[in-house]
Amino acid sequence: MKIRKIGYSEPPPMNLLLLADPSIEFIEDYLNRGETYIAELNGAAVGVYILLATRPGTCEIVNIAVSEKYQGEGIGRKLLQHAIELAFQGGNKTLEIGTGNSSIGQLALYQKCGFRITGVDKDFFVRHYKEDILENGIHCRDMIRLSMDLPLKCPK
Repeated sequence: MKIRKIGYSEPPPMNLLLLADPSIEFIEDYLNRGETYIAELNGAAVGVYILLATRPGTCEIVNIAVSEKYQGEGIGRKLLQHAIELAFQGGNKTLEIGTGNSSIGQLALYQKCGFRITGVDKDFFVRHYKEDILENGIHCRDMIRLSMDLPLKCPK
């Protein structure tokens, strides 16, 4: 598997980005402000993440997704490790990520990789998304905010 930054005129893998965020408007906004990296396997995009500078010394992974066909094979962990290393190499001191209260697998993975819960933005998804989001049988309402101090490596 190879992880690379997508080219300026290269179309982003919207099918993957929509797995992590159902809002095309939000995706288009942070696509224009961040850097997009894709994981490729045999020439096909199987994973993606967007890294966005938010404040001096801080950046955020604003979208990270793995093709449903390849979930559970360690690709998400490799994408996280790539983002952690890139953020540190860029001189950042903090890396942030957010996910829904219903994203049980993602919450577990982020914490296994060293992220710590720093806050909850109550009703974030109710305020910002027109349609209800249901995941794992749970109504996605709150944004769980996590961060890590750099440098830190995601355990293998």
